[in-house]
Amino acid sequence: MYQNIIEKLSNKYIAILGFGMEGKSTYNFIRKYLPDLKMAILDKNIIEYTPFDKDNNLEFVFGNHYLDDLEKYDLIIKAPGVSLVNRDITNIKDKITSQLELFLEEYAQQTIGVTGTKGKSTTTTLIYEILKKQGNDVYLLGNIGKAIFDDIEKFTSDSIIVIEMSALQLEFVKVSPHIGVIVNLYQDHLDHAGSVKHYHENKLNIFKYQKSNDIGIYPMDNEYLKIYMKNNNYKAKMYTVSLDGDSDIYIKNNYVYFNDKVLYDVNSKRTLIGDYNLENIMFVLFISELFNLDLDLSIKTINNFKTLPHRMEKVGTYNNITYYDDAISTIPEATINAVKALKKVDTLIIGGMDRGVDNTKLIKFLQDTDINNIICMPTTGHKIAKELTKKVYLVDTLEEAVDIAKEKTNPGSICLMSPGASSYEFYKNYIEKGNAYQKLIRE
Repeated sequence: MYQNIIEKLSNKYIAILGFGMEGKSTYNFIRKYLPDLKMAILDKNIIEYTPFDKDNNLEFVFGNHYLDDLEKYDLIIKAPGVSLVNRDITNIKDKITSQLELFLEEYAQQTIGVTGTKGKSTTTTLIYEILKKQGNDVYLLGNIGKAIFDDIEKFTSDSIIVIEMSALQLEFVKVSPHIGVIVNLYQDHLDHAGSVKHYHENKLNIFKYQKSNDIGIYPMDNEYLKIYMKNNNYKAKMYTVSLDGDSDIYIKNNYVYFNDKVLYDVNSKRTLIGDYNLENIMFVLFISELFNLDLDLSIKTINNFKTLPHRMEKVGTYNNITYYDDAISTIPEATINAVKALKKVDTLIIGGMDRGVDNTKLIKFLQDTDINNIICMPTTGHKIAKELTKKVYLVDTLEEAVDIAKEKTNPGSICLMSPGASSYEFYKNYIEKGNAYQKLIRE
């Protein structure tokens, strides 16, 4: 069916907007099948890319004015990282598409889409694992780090495609996946989305275009989703998850149930600790039931699943202090959940780029917690420190933070880095920050 995508792109003047991982994937896909098609690469940064050398049907628009003449293109294939939030796109909105939208137009009925503010990578990967372990032809793509077009030639009519979908990917789509999962909604990416409302609307596109034969699932206890779903007019069959409410997938007497069937013992020994991970597991169990998988094998896969890098990842125990890396934590709720899950946190390292997220909940939590050492990094950490009446440590670098943690953390307890904010201010991304933290710990 990817041939239909090629047909849609034929005879069009195409702009590839943003040339990161997904932009390169789009370029390589188009050039493989449409070598003479006129295209343009648009990016704020100057791009050097070897295949360009022999491409005579390619134009480049680099620099601060790369968004100035979008009207002249027939089709704009936008990468997720490019924000158009402060631009008037009235005249070009119908021209904007993406890998995700082009893909869903052909493969929506084979797709499980997972989105949410936090936990979507874990949930997406775990859904992929339970399907794969039971012999399904399944692919893991999207925001998890694999461009959607990269494996497209391998898909058959029996393939199941599991895609992690970010708000940035969902922003302009006009097609939704057959099975849509929203694991939660909080404040995030306000620098890109412009407002909480717009960010949430982007996420909800995963349900917006579903049809009556499609399926959606979401947590009924999430305060934002509770509001959005109260008077929803979505056409799909909707299912709910709750840790303590009257929902479709629920907990009673320490067991997870679906349709009065016992699915899972919540006291099972597993690597994914914490209530928020238990909620993620409930989504995965629902998918297992939906696909009639062997429940015992699904449970085994769930319980043996290793934490993804930089998500409450245990770095190791040094001098009787156990260090955890939760660099993926970019919102206050993630930091709160990590502390609650680990329980024995004596030192907490917080702070990162200020993207306008409200830190009131985190401030109250830290004020009431018995954590002895709160180490505050720029910029949000310094702002939070001003609101706390308890002793805190102000630092400018991660190196300083780790030095204080090594000195002050009580033996037999935990030092946790969970920023509660984006890493972009001083690091390329959360991966770079997490790796830097782990290196400092081990040194």
